[in-house]
Amino acid sequence: MSLPETLGFVGLGQMGEPMAAFIAKGETPLICYDRVPGLAPKGASEVTDLAELVAKSDTIFLSLPDGKIVNAVARDIAACADVAGKVVIDMSTIGPDAAKEANATLTAAGMTFIDAPVSGGRQGALKASITVIWSGSKAEMERHQPILDLFSRNSFHVGDTPGQGQAVKLLNNFLSATAMAASSEAVLFGLAHGVEMKVILDVVKVSTGNNTAIEDKFPNRILTGTYDAGFFAELLNKDVRLYSQFAEEAATSNLMGRRVAEIWQEVEDSLPPQSDFTRVFEVLQNRGAS
Repeated sequence: MSLPETLGFVGLGQMGEPMAAFIAKGETPLICYDRVPGLAPKGASEVTDLAELVAKSDTIFLSLPDGKIVNAVARDIAACADVAGKVVIDMSTIGPDAAKEANATLTAAGMTFIDAPVSGGRQGALKASITVIWSGSKAEMERHQPILDLFSRNSFHVGDTPGQGQAVKLLNNFLSATAMAASSEAVLFGLAHGVEMKVILDVVKVSTGNNTAIEDKFPNRILTGTYDAGFFAELLNKDVRLYSQFAEEAATSNLMGRRVAEIWQEVEDSLPPQSDFTRVFEVLQNRGAS
């Protein structure tokens, strides 16, 4: 199978803009669309109408905030003329049900839908080091692999059914959220006993409690006071809520999921909009002091 002749990219936000920028460095022409004009990266062209992007693209990437928006865009794409045979690759985090709905809409229009959320946050997107979690046609993944390699370090085919990628992405973000909250409480416990934060991190980093929060978020975002991991607390809270919701529906154990969801709801409620998720440390620190 040959590479698509032209690519489209819808959604140039925190994650979409850097991913599109790396795709634009490749040899395949890229057309971009966002409701806010003027965001297309260097090397890409921009259109102000979604239908125009669909008409000119063979494969369309989506990077959008939530399932409601993804499915609204999917319906708009399906309503365009001559869409049969085109591929839509959704890299948003929207939950299994929303992915299945988008798949049904686009499949009915003769298109191929790929559920391919990404992990790594904005910092990963800026470094082209994110992970692509692909569920859908494996042949299409192999066909698009040279393009995926432009903006990702790892890509995994996790299943043939849209929704499976979402399941893996949500369980990953649940683990990340749990590690971030638990590590914050643990570090606060150490600080309360007079141990310096750097010492705590140095010990845990080479011990059994190590995790990505200890390795990266604390030394690079919290100890420095920058709080700039590049992922908003409300977005992580959305993912944790989705995880807990679907764990309940799957009737799997959700004891931790419920509690972690409560914690992240409190974090979102305590912070201004678009606060970095690493500020969970400050929320829990202030909670303990109250």
